[in-house]
Amino acid sequence: MRILIVEDEVTLNKTLAEGLKEFGYQSDISESLKDAQYYLDIRNYDLILVDWMLPDGSGLELVSQVKQDNPKTIVIVLSARDDKESEIEALRAGADDYIRKPFDFDVLVARIEARLRFGGSSIIEIKELIINPEEEKILYKDKEIELKGKPFEVLTHLARHKDQIVSKEQLLDAIWEEPELVTPNVIEVAINQIRQKLDKPLGIQTIETVRRRGYRFCYPRKA
Repeated sequence: MRILIVEDEVTLNKTLAEGLKEFGYQSDISESLKDAQYYLDIRNYDLILVDWMLPDGSGLELVSQVKQDNPKTIVIVLSARDDKESEIEALRAGADDYIRKPFDFDVLVARIEARLRFGGSSIIEIKELIINPEEEKILYKDKEIELKGKPFEVLTHLARHKDQIVSKEQLLDAIWEEPELVTPNVIEVAINQIRQKLDKPLGIQTIETVRRRGYRFCYPRKA
């Protein structure tokens, strides 16, 4: 799971990134709307933590944009505002949750886990194909398909971003903990395993290669 932290308090955003890493989350840090936009242009995120008040505008602007471009991306607003009107405004803007500062880190992690259970990591069901990220299980017409590890994660990530073209770099950033230490060839290996273990035996196509751009989840499409 990759998280984007949009917070202009340097100490806080570094503390959040380090703490989330201990729970297995990969994080990117940005301190403004402009920096956040840079990351959103090159990567896909499962969840975004965004401060309301940023140097170059309101975090709610980012909430609206993210929900328009990627409705399944979970957005949690962090704010020092403790009035109910502000919370209502954030939620109506599209935020999935609202957490008041100062907050307990363990509570924040629990809220993130809860949101991901009902959002980014929920079961994906498309026609006869069911992908269960929680149990790392794939079912096709009630038959379980053996696909584990990175190929499973690649398939799941592409399915979550159905109809979007995802580059090799975006897949590396989203799935590998240290993407700079591996080559893009690992993506080709994972895609090949998906096709050999899932597509070919079942006579379907789940992933198409978009030349020079990346990959796109395309099921249901007959091979």
